Amino acid sequence: MLEISDLSVGFSREGRFARVIPGLSYSLRRGETLGIVGESGSGKSVHALALLGLLPQPPGKVLGGQAIFRGEDLLTVPEARLRELRGGQIGVVFQDPMTALNPVLTVGRQIAEPLMRHKGMTRRQALDRATDLLALVGIRDAARRLSQFPHEFSGGMRQRVMIAIAISCEPALLIADEPTTALDVTVQGQILDLMAELRERLGMTMIWITHDMGVVAGIADTIQVMYAGRTMERGPVEAVFASPRSAYTWGLLQSLPHGARPPGGRLHQIPGQPPDMFNLPPGDPFAPRNPFATERCHVEAPPLRQVEGSVPGHLAAAWYDLPALLERAR
Repeated sequence: MLEISDLSVGFSREGRFARVIPGLSYSLRRGETLGIVGESGSGKSVHALALLGLLPQPPGKVLGGQAIFRGEDLLTVPEARLRELRGGQIGVVFQDPMTALNPVLTVGRQIAEPLMRHKGMTRRQALDRATDLLALVGIRDAARRLSQFPHEFSGGMRQRVMIAIAISCEPALLIADEPTTALDVTVQGQILDLMAELRERLGMTMIWITHDMGVVAGIADTIQVMYAGRTMERGPVEAVFASPRSAYTWGLLQSLPHGARPPGGRLHQIPGQPPDMFNLPPGDPFAPRNPFATERCHVEAPPLRQVEGSVPGHLAAAWYDLPALLERAR
């Protein structure tokens, strides 16, 4: 479905330049859900914006690479063709529905627009379909609510409206960027259930961008852990959660609340701060925060490679043997 090869993105600021994504590569099978996780600034959203041609230029710039979607390179196709793909074959759920939705247009008009543009529907046909879509995403009294504006919906409802817009043309690929951020736990669970149901019903391929490892465990087939624009670990969710091979992945998993911690015990915290992309340290960018870092980690960045003894497709960028180090520390 999607093959990304050596995607490179840079940003300029006050005469300084940073390669925020130095060469990202991964592939996505039809029907697969990929969960991309990492701290803020790790390149999760930036890489998605680059794929969609939505990266602000300047200060951002795509420096190279390929992103082959159904035989077409998203990075080089003409803008007119990219507009056809966006919304038509590639749906997007943006991070903040309050800013992504137009406050002066009714919800019905915003759902109907991609249907009229990409499917050639009349306004009446598009509004009828919009009613069905609102009902599909769990909004009651859908016909009446078409004439309402975004501010008349709650946060969870606006997120459902964004999903309705994104799936309106039954896209082959759906990119969901932090779709459950700022939602309470109950609404978050409803959105996750809804997305899983829609994936099964429509056969969509999904990229799910999030900070939440727990969300990835519940919805993704494959997890990709990013740090400083690089992939630190990638593989089937079960394999990565059961035996992480990157210290960064291990730190994220240890930060999750779980029953093994004694009552009143402190949550695990990854020491330090994410790096300044305009002043990256040499070697592995996570090395200054990594309690398991070796001397080699501080001078040479490790390649992403198959993990020995794990399932095919479980890849990690690490010079150290994390399971052995953890066993020794017990």
